[in-house]
This record gives sequence, C-alpha cells and structure tokens, in this order.
Amino acid sequence: MHKLITILATFVFSFAMLGAQELDPATLAKRDARRNLTVKQWNTDAKTKTRWLDRVTTYDHEGRKIEEIEYASYGQKWRQTYEYGANGRVVKEVEYDDRNKPVYIRKYEWNEDGTKKKQYNYAPNGKLLTIKVFEYIFTDPE
Repeated sequence: MHKLITILATFVFSFAMLGAQELDPATLAKRDARRNLTVKQWNTDAKTKTRWLDRVTTYDHEGRKIEEIEYASYGQKWRQTYEYGANGRVVKEVEYDDRNKPVYIRKYEWNEDGTKKKQYNYAPNGKLLTIKVFEYIFTDPE
C-alpha cells in the first residue's frame, strides 16, 4: 500500500510539474500587466516630509524583471540585472555596487521540470568561484 501511494504521489507530482512549464492564466495576466513597465518606489520622512527615490524595477516587453536598482540618500546602493533563456527562466544575474561595478555574477541551469539544476557563482573578473547543485528529494509521507 505504501508503495502504491508513493507511486501515485510521484505520478501526480510529475504531471503537475509538466503543467508548471506552461504558465497558468493568472501568471500570464500578471506578466502582461508588467510589459514594458517601470515601477518607482518612493520614501517620505514622516518628520521632515523629505521624499527620496528608494527603488526602481524595470520589466521587459514580456513582463519579465530585467533590472532592479536600490537607492539611498546619497544615490545608488546597488543594481541587479537579469537575463533570460529561451525557456523564459533566468539564466544570468549580475549585481553591481554603488559605483556600478560588478560585485558578483550568477548563472543558472534548469531541469526540464522547471527546477534549478545548478548555480555557477563568478567573481567580477569572470573567474568561477563556486558551483551550487540542487538536489530534490521527496520523502514518503509516513
């Protein structure tokens, strides 16, 4: 009986993951609403009423986040860019410091079911530092 439940659970999960590769209507609607969008977040000091730009997030023509910038009173704190592969998943992230110099670079490989397979972490000069491998283990619910 336990084996049958395990097999059934595996089948249900596999079927669900196949469907997860195609975006559901809610996700598509959310993505459509962000096409070519820039969102600016502002902060206001309650006492002085001074207002400053806090964060800017930019989305591409497909509604995917391509850049995010965090600000402080002195200017940019950091900036992060995102690149996507043919499958629509992030394949590269680059974070920049307050002087717009790269701090780190991450590249990703994905499994066919949409889960992360590997993450490669690089120094700003392009030297590979570490490789993170993702392992997914499903346990018997009993």
